[in-house]
Amino acid sequence: MHAWTDRRLIDLLAIEHPLLLAPMAGSGLSDLAIGVARAGGLGAIPCSSISTGTATAEVAVFRAKVRARINLNFFAHRPRVPTAEEATRWRERLAPYYAEFGIEASDLPPAGGRAPFDEAMCAMVEAVRPEVVSFHFGLPDEPLLARVKATGAIVLSSATTVAEGRWLEERGCDAIIAQGYEAGGHRGNFLTDEMSEQPGTLALVPQLVDALHVPVIAAGGIGDGRGMAAALCLGASAVQIGSAFLLSHESTSVDVHRQALRTARDDNTAITNVLTGRPARGVVNRIIREIGPMSPDALPFPLAGGPLAPLRKIAEAQGRGDFQPLWAGQAASMARELPAEEIARGIVDEAARILRL
Repeated sequence: MHAWTDRRLIDLLAIEHPLLLAPMAGSGLSDLAIGVARAGGLGAIPCSSISTGTATAEVAVFRAKVRARINLNFFAHRPRVPTAEEATRWRERLAPYYAEFGIEASDLPPAGGRAPFDEAMCAMVEAVRPEVVSFHFGLPDEPLLARVKATGAIVLSSATTVAEGRWLEERGCDAIIAQGYEAGGHRGNFLTDEMSEQPGTLALVPQLVDALHVPVIAAGGIGDGRGMAAALCLGASAVQIGSAFLLSHESTSVDVHRQALRTARDDNTAITNVLTGRPARGVVNRIIREIGPMSPDALPFPLAGGPLAPLRKIAEAQGRGDFQPLWAGQAASMARELPAEEIARGIVDEAARILRL
């Protein structure tokens, strides 16, 4: 039992160690959450890309296997319907790839995408009553948020700047996730779209700690106990880690994603919008390299990925991840192919040794 000096978040979440699993759509469900929970951290189930029925079933699996709290994560973006001109421009940008792979643009399925937190998702939260609910891209509308809080759930959300952190605190968040520029996956930004001004974790965490009254959770570039210890020294009450678990035994990442992670380095990830329409960090692949990383032609989130789906299917069948998200943070090379519980315990124990706890 480690004697953590800052117990605010540990006590709030009723966890043993100040470690949260980052909810990673497509890369982790209940099994990954169970592994982290068994190590004394907070497990998470990403609900933005699964149905409410699947989410309910995953929570049931989690609760049947471990006595611990669970975090359900949702997106809170504001979808925008693209104009016909925007849709045409994106398809024209992809036309050379359609020609290369013999795909008829007229046969493309309609662009789909991930829905923001809505009435159905809120009803599911009210039914399964997760102990923690977290959001990405801000917060849902006040009536929905009030219903979530009425269940007794602790509410978290991501901030990429101090201004976003203040905005979230003012609207009742119980703790703020400080998402540094190093983090993998989608940026949680919602007050700014300017990526060049985004601070890294080392700069963001202490400034958020100074600006807020609620606990701060550090996220981004933390792949081992050294990073965890550093974040706690900066004033974070806990850390949220994702990429370190992407190669774990419980990860649901597809084979081409795993292959990309095995080649991840400090210098081969990038922030890109060409895969979903919203800035996100992943291992650089063909589509990012050739038309990105950032393209004004990409459809707004989450629609940019729809026209890529046939290209993704063909490339993935050939063992290549040329046209799909390969989300990973700048510390993804620290990912280990071990059970999630072992990874989490190793990170926690190393941090405690460094901090002499």
